[in-house]
Amino acid sequence: MSDLSAPNPVDRALGTVAMRWHGDSLELLDQRLLPVEEVWLPHTRATEVATSIRDMVVRGAPAIGISAAYGVVLAAKRATENGWKQTIEADMQVLAESRPTAINLFWALDRMRVVLATCDTRHQALRRLAEAAIGIHKDDLAANLAMADHALAVMDDRAPFSVLTHCNTGALATGGYGTALGVIRRLHEERMLKRVYADETRPWLQGSRLTAWELARDGIPVTLNADGAAAVILSQGDVKWVVVGADRITANGDVANKIGTYSLAVLARHHNVRFMVVAPASTVDMSLESGQEIPIEQRDGREICEIKGVQIAPDGIDVFNPVFDVTPASLIDAIVTERGVIHDPDITGMRALFSKG
Repeated sequence: MSDLSAPNPVDRALGTVAMRWHGDSLELLDQRLLPVEEVWLPHTRATEVATSIRDMVVRGAPAIGISAAYGVVLAAKRATENGWKQTIEADMQVLAESRPTAINLFWALDRMRVVLATCDTRHQALRRLAEAAIGIHKDDLAANLAMADHALAVMDDRAPFSVLTHCNTGALATGGYGTALGVIRRLHEERMLKRVYADETRPWLQGSRLTAWELARDGIPVTLNADGAAAVILSQGDVKWVVVGADRITANGDVANKIGTYSLAVLARHHNVRFMVVAPASTVDMSLESGQEIPIEQRDGREICEIKGVQIAPDGIDVFNPVFDVTPASLIDAIVTERGVIHDPDITGMRALFSKG
């Protein structure tokens, strides 16, 4: 790739972007401030990128992985000629420790580590790592578009129909189009979509702050609902699919995603609504047999007890605040990746699509 200083490689017409690469710096849209403010934060160090990943400036498994890849490039830029490879490795470890559950983070760092191992000089590393990071970004966009194609081939074509989604899986969470929200965009483009119901997604409210904002911005019909209203919505018969993303998928088809996803899968099965998971192949972790092995991130209880610094719970109350839950494969009708679709996922179907042999 000849121009490593080109801005964000993703076509912005595909949706609002979460990151902008400038060759010597990475800008991240501060998603904590949306929808009230649009603030771009500059990053020139890998450690700054790690902090932004940990503090939820950028979130969504694919976007975390892409940001980390660019963080490695920034590490190479800051490294001195003496001990440059060890310096980059140390910064990669800091990036790896920023969030524990999203496998895309580790997948992206592993790809960058393979590239680093082929480099003999810091200058060579800088060029090859930049090419690799931009490639990861572009590949994610291509995967999003492919997933949308696969998903529409699965969905009932007796359109239009409504869907319900959880958390944010759009351009803000990916390289520029979306996983589950990319499918919803494509439904809208094909005039197959009646309406999107967007769970508010407590406690970070990604549904109300990000998903509703993205959809409204793009002219896609959206109704925001409290998480607890999902059962009533599904009972009315208008929603044909629940469509969500994933942060990690195990060898048997179990899926870790934003807390509340498991509840939706149970509700969908009760109301005969089909349940689809849309995620890139980089989200699949065939090294784990089931969802019981996935490390689930626990965050500060203040996220539950406060809203924008305003206390809403008693002092000293015990808080259970897992960021993710695990949806058993038995409750999932289809897992969609850029490689194809696994219907009624189990270990056989997962191995058929993802085994290296």
